[in-house]
Amino acid sequence: MPTVSAHVALTLAQHIDSVFGVMGNGNAYFLDAIETQTDASFTAVRHEQGAVVAADAHFRASGRIAAGTSTYGAGFTNTLTALAEAVQAHVPLVLVVGDEPTSGPRPWDVDQIALASAVGARTYTVGRADAAATTIIAIEHALTYRVPVVLAIPYDVAALEAGEVPAAPSPRVPAPLAPRGEFADGMLDEIADALRTARRPFLLGGRGAWLSGAGAALGELAAATGALTASSALGRGIFPDTRYDLGVTGGFGADGAMDLVRTADVAVVFGASLNQFTMRFGELFAPGTRVFQVDIAPAATHAHVGGFVRADARLAAEALVSRLGGSLSSSPWRESVDVAAARAYDAGDDLAADGRLDPRSAARRIAELLPENRVVVSDGGHFIGWANMYWPVAAPDRMMMIGTAFQSIGQGWPSVVGAALARRESTVVLTSGDGGGLMAIADLESAVRAAGGRGMAVVWNDAAYGAEVNLYGLKGLAEGPMRIPEVDFAAFGAAVGAEGVVVRTLADLDRLESWTAEDPSTRRFLLLDLRISGDVIAPYQQEIIRVNS
Repeated sequence: MPTVSAHVALTLAQHIDSVFGVMGNGNAYFLDAIETQTDASFTAVRHEQGAVVAADAHFRASGRIAAGTSTYGAGFTNTLTALAEAVQAHVPLVLVVGDEPTSGPRPWDVDQIALASAVGARTYTVGRADAAATTIIAIEHALTYRVPVVLAIPYDVAALEAGEVPAAPSPRVPAPLAPRGEFADGMLDEIADALRTARRPFLLGGRGAWLSGAGAALGELAAATGALTASSALGRGIFPDTRYDLGVTGGFGADGAMDLVRTADVAVVFGASLNQFTMRFGELFAPGTRVFQVDIAPAATHAHVGGFVRADARLAAEALVSRLGGSLSSSPWRESVDVAAARAYDAGDDLAADGRLDPRSAARRIAELLPENRVVVSDGGHFIGWANMYWPVAAPDRMMMIGTAFQSIGQGWPSVVGAALARRESTVVLTSGDGGGLMAIADLESAVRAAGGRGMAVVWNDAAYGAEVNLYGLKGLAEGPMRIPEVDFAAFGAAVGAEGVVVRTLADLDRLESWTAEDPSTRRFLLLDLRISGDVIAPYQQEIIRVNS
């Protein structure tokens, strides 16, 4: 007869096709059922944090919810940083864990419900009579509120026979939030009037706009108003017409593009939270710019917003297109500016003054050589500026920064695992620093195994925790704790079956060119160990230094 764990596995597998994790006492029966009784795929990672990270990356790359799994106690506590990141980033996933027996905690048990709650995740505990229904409720909660949930299986319940698996309804997902009420209608009228009369209209799209499927409607709105467009870092590529798109706003944005944004007289923001980085610490818009925001948050998320509509970005954009009647704007603004020149970044030098590789020129050359059909996953650290500035991607689900919502590092390698399973036709490119790369080094093996020849990594190796050197070394604090002995990541990669290349000059990147031309089924995972200069500071980091000085 099916066990409680089988009830969870069989019900979960009706809605989730990928599970990532580390096997232990608490989830052994669950994983046995996944492997032997379902069509869901299980991919092992080497650290429990990677179970959550891989499920997180899977959703960001595909929009399909996935599951992580770990045992109880130490296995569960290892997931907490990644769980907090998924909460902060509003990523739905299910973490299936073992838990203390119903008779009470053992010496090695901890209060997992309290720990999950502390980072913002809700726990659902299954029993012998309700395992299937509780599993559906957990999935529904994750999808409804866009958060990770913990699904706990008590140790003394896991192997109990529970009878035939009952039919369970599909999870309900709420309909998109439509603008409702006189205030919302009046504000949409006001936004439409503002765009109709604007001389320099500007539209900004974020990840929320992408999740709502607003791309086409935003494209129509931009055409109808003659607006220049841009995106948040997590919304890049949301606007379909790149001719008038200024790229990413905030510290990753080109100076010329950000100068143009400051000249806008009307700005409408769709599905972007307007955090301090997107807003350039409050300096993205000029004081005279009328700023409107459309978001599903309960209220405007920045003090500079003068008008707010709580609604789904797609529905609001469609409502604005309808109000404007589809007629093309007479504003000549976007036709009068050189968008390509405004988006240009500093090309950098071949080598920096200290003789090490200039990360700007390396990033630019790598962009020329990367496979076109790519998904970029980023760890956290100073280096995040280089990929965000120099590597264009086609859509928001092709560039994801896992760790930045919680300001953490060390989630890069397992991100490759989830993205590779989600986008089997694409090349997955990891961008990581040496600090974060070392922190999660156990899952380098997982990345190489999961992605194979469809995976590669760029490690920006400056032998330091670069952000800390830039922020605190410049203040005169002791730099010893901020420095890392230079590590041979190419050798690390070779040890687990990858091809490792130490890159000291731009010519050393020629191997990337030939690798890209090879058949992914026959080539190996490629790890580029870039020996870069730490003296070249990314513009976004210079902005942070200025604000914190």
